[in-house]
Amino acid sequence: MAELLDVNDAGFEDAVVRAALPVLVDFWGENCPSCRAISPILRELAAEYAGRVQILKLHTGENSQAMARYRVMALPTVLAFSKGRVVGQLTGARPKAAFRELVERALAG
Repeated sequence: MAELLDVNDAGFEDAVVRAALPVLVDFWGENCPSCRAISPILRELAAEYAGRVQILKLHTGENSQAMARYRVMALPTVLAFSKGRVVGQLTGARPKAAFRELVERALAG
């Protein structure tokens, strides 16, 4: 399994919006059991799609600007970005297949 890199409000534009690869951003919080439940799934997908998709984590307690900008209202929320725009979203704990579909949507742009 791959480790997921962190992104913050200050680096969001460069790491996500201007990224050369499609990006999934996991908006998570420390006191969120569902956030912990999906983390291994996202790490597995990051390893499977290495070099084709970047998967990043954004701690919402410390980074509220991106959360507000993309109207993230519940945790966990995973947004898929392609060419700087949101192309998909999942909220809550879901099976791996749902996250794989989100990755494929990001790849399709």
